[in-house]
Amino acid sequence: MSELLKQENPIAALKALPEDQLSKLAQELRDVIVNTVAETGGHLGSSLGVVELTIALHRVFDSPKDKIVWDVGHQAYAHKLLTGRYERFKSLRQLDGISGFPKCSESDHDAFGVGHSSTSISAALGMATARDAKGSNEKIVAVIGDGSLTAGMAFEALNQAGHLKKNLLVILNDNEMSISPNVGALSSFFSRQLTSDFFVRLKRETENFLDSVPKIGKDLRRLAKKAEEAVKGFLTPGMLFEAFDFDYVGPIDGHKLEELLPTLENITHMDGPVLMHVVTKKGKGYPPAEKKPHLFHGVGPFDPATGEIKKGSPGPPSYTSVFGQTLTDLAEKDDRIVAITAAMLEGTGLAPFAEKFPDRCFDVGIAEQHAVTYAAGMATLGIKPVLAIYSTFLQRAYDNVLHDVCLQNLPVTFALDRGGLVGADGPTHHGVFDLSYLRHIPNLVFMIPRDENYLRHSMATALAYDGPFAFRYPRGSGTGVAPEEPRELTIGKAEKLRDGTDGVIFAVGALVEEALAAAEALVDEGLQVAVVDPVFLKPLDRDLLVAVATDNGPVFTLEENVLEGGFGSAVLEILCDAGVHVPVTRIGLPDKFVEQGSQAELRSRYGIDAAGVVKVIIKALKT
Repeated sequence: MSELLKQENPIAALKALPEDQLSKLAQELRDVIVNTVAETGGHLGSSLGVVELTIALHRVFDSPKDKIVWDVGHQAYAHKLLTGRYERFKSLRQLDGISGFPKCSESDHDAFGVGHSSTSISAALGMATARDAKGSNEKIVAVIGDGSLTAGMAFEALNQAGHLKKNLLVILNDNEMSISPNVGALSSFFSRQLTSDFFVRLKRETENFLDSVPKIGKDLRRLAKKAEEAVKGFLTPGMLFEAFDFDYVGPIDGHKLEELLPTLENITHMDGPVLMHVVTKKGKGYPPAEKKPHLFHGVGPFDPATGEIKKGSPGPPSYTSVFGQTLTDLAEKDDRIVAITAAMLEGTGLAPFAEKFPDRCFDVGIAEQHAVTYAAGMATLGIKPVLAIYSTFLQRAYDNVLHDVCLQNLPVTFALDRGGLVGADGPTHHGVFDLSYLRHIPNLVFMIPRDENYLRHSMATALAYDGPFAFRYPRGSGTGVAPEEPRELTIGKAEKLRDGTDGVIFAVGALVEEALAAAEALVDEGLQVAVVDPVFLKPLDRDLLVAVATDNGPVFTLEENVLEGGFGSAVLEILCDAGVHVPVTRIGLPDKFVEQGSQAELRSRYGIDAAGVVKVIIKALKT
């Protein structure tokens, strides 16, 4: 069976494979996925859950002519294996390897690039609209999970799809719902019959006949439609989707190919938008992932034989855990503090808070825009909401931050996790734009803590401030500083950490440590370089930065953010306004989407680690 995956065109071999061999193929796909992710880390449970569904989709549809759009994309590992990427699969999520998500530049079979959730139906509807405008006949399929369906964007797309009545298949991959065996069997039988050629043809002919009956025909048709919906509503949970003018099919057991294949084949002959409800189990076929689906949703390297996660060397706590524990401690002293997250309770470190204060922790689902405005509403009545969210996901709520929070000057705190390079998840998840997209918004204070203690201080400062406040912190372990009690800092006050006469590095956040290491290394080159931590991106300490630049220039700015509009640009602005004419070299990330790789690999590649900074400064000062 492995020979099938190694072929240049595995899909053709899949279509020719005897049906009684498909279960063996499913097991082999699971084995490859488990063994690979055990080495590389990745999204395991969701990919294991859709193996049979992926086989069925590629057996029935004709990719890449037919378009299969995966939502989020962390369930697409079997899809990658079946579309000619078996030999490269061991490079999954590695530097210069294949992406952990569908990526159009990687394969023609990846119909739409993804990494953030709830985009599949919108993209697929756009493809269906373009197809009809061109007069072509490809099939369009969107595969969306029940979690992604919590986002308003998905419902906006469903609403328009029902209105346009385009030929479009939406597959709802439901791995939370449980179906009793009897109801499941009955609904599966019911769905297969309702999608058969005979039933679809009979339904169409009956509707045409009733429309032709004078006076009472339309009333009879409406009555028949209500009767059909009543039966469906009794046997299935599809009334919501029927309200969007989708034909609802399901629930179908997503692990039974004998049900998936005939149902999909029947649906290909149906007109208009169809929603097929498929029930799957996260981690299917790998017991450790089945028992602990949340642990194996996104997992690091592990022992495939036991499922035991490989632990790294003992080290400092992660920034995420420091945030979660500190917020819990602060909330014990102030009952106005509440926590909000968008389907990332564990990922943002809020599990301890939720356990201690279940009535003060709110998971709104994958709905970042709603989360921000929800927090704003709370803030109007004296609550102190803290919105914990990945930097890359706050991009989805930019207008809400600007219009609903900052314009009204409301005391909402934005805790931006994964600020900077995140590693193997790659360009869809790097938090390298927030310095640029937040610093220009009026009323917002923006702090960038350099270590765990300054993260604690940023939280105390934010919660004492009567207005919008954001702070960002990186993925991974802290620096190992001895813990301090959180204390309120003076807003807009920078700190000079090292003296020097040959130049000065203005560095922010996690890269302050790299700047200090670079300054130490430059001593061996005969250079004494000062280091300043602005602490706050907004407002900047204009007086101190201008004074240090005047006395210690040339200036080098260092940030883990794109250079366009970032911290370096802010320094140029204040020096220009102050009439200070010193050379300024900005060190940061280029105007591109940075690829995947470990944080250390990427910092080295783009020259924002200590070694890279040393090279830039030597070139500037000694040539």
